[in-house]
Amino acid sequence: MKKEYDFSKGERGKFYNPKAELNLPVYLEPDVADYISKIAGEKGINIETLVNDWLKRDIGLIQTAK
Repeated sequence: MKKEYDFSKGERGKFYNPKAELNLPVYLEPDVADYISKIAGEKGINIETLVNDWLKRDIGLIQTAK
């Protein structure tokens, strides 16, 4: 960092928001994305809803198998 930066008037935590959520992107392979997009279109729902439903179902199966 350069010495000429002046932080003397800076305010610590000015942009901190404890309720902020970080949503990381998930990158799918093109063939998987095409398949999911097709299924979501047929069902009339968005891709996020479809993927979340599938993952929740998988989580339920994993929990019952323990």
